[in-house]
Amino acid sequence: MATASSLLSEDKFLCSVCLDVFTKPVTTPCGHNFCSACIHKYWDGRDTCQCPLCKRIFSQRPELQVNTFVSELAAEFKTLVQVKASTPDPQLPGTADVLCDICSEMRENAVKSCLTCLVSFSEAHLEPHQRVAGLKCHVLLDPVKNFDDRMCKTHDKTTELYCRTDRAFVCVLCLKTDHKSHNVVPLEEEYEAAMAKRDEAMANIQKMTQSRYEKIAEVERSVYVSQAEAQKEKEASVQVFTAWRRQESL
Repeated sequence: MATASSLLSEDKFLCSVCLDVFTKPVTTPCGHNFCSACIHKYWDGRDTCQCPLCKRIFSQRPELQVNTFVSELAAEFKTLVQVKASTPDPQLPGTADVLCDICSEMRENAVKSCLTCLVSFSEAHLEPHQRVAGLKCHVLLDPVKNFDDRMCKTHDKTTELYCRTDRAFVCVLCLKTDHKSHNVVPLEEEYEAAMAKRDEAMANIQKMTQSRYEKIAEVERSVYVSQAEAQKEKEASVQVFTAWRRQESL
């Protein structure tokens, strides 16, 4: 899987025939997984039943059953990808890499934007807002790309509040009209809530990812042990047969 901070490797859940995430995965006697429809269609078009990956030929067409374990893993993989895709961006609308409005020659990236001054500042030019008493009360946010989007079109004032009821940025005057009884919070509070939700979602994804890795590692170890045991049994059978032939020849 790609990463949602390291999602499972996607190729573990891709059918090598259709190159898509498994649908009703089945396992061949040689231990490889394919979509049920894909492997049967693959065999229907050939004279022999051969594994598309290792090229092992089966004397008879195997009766394959859906591998419920792989099926569950593939389903959870799809869920992880959907969660990752649907996780909201913690940045408020209109925020992005922004240049400082004060720098005159080589403009540096802004570290904060002031909704009171409607100006974006680099680290150096932000210093007065951290020192001067009259500027400390200004509302500072992560850099704002377009201040026009932060202006209330009705009252021509900066939108320092967020209406959770209507999911809209509003100004203080809006509270007296259309948003009077709505759930309205300061912009900074909504930003912090969005960040917390993002962190929680990513933590859940990482927890699910770790669990899937452990299951896959367990399956791989089981397959390796089974193959090793099968090889030992084969070697033991050969030794028994060889000893029997020797006795027969005496």
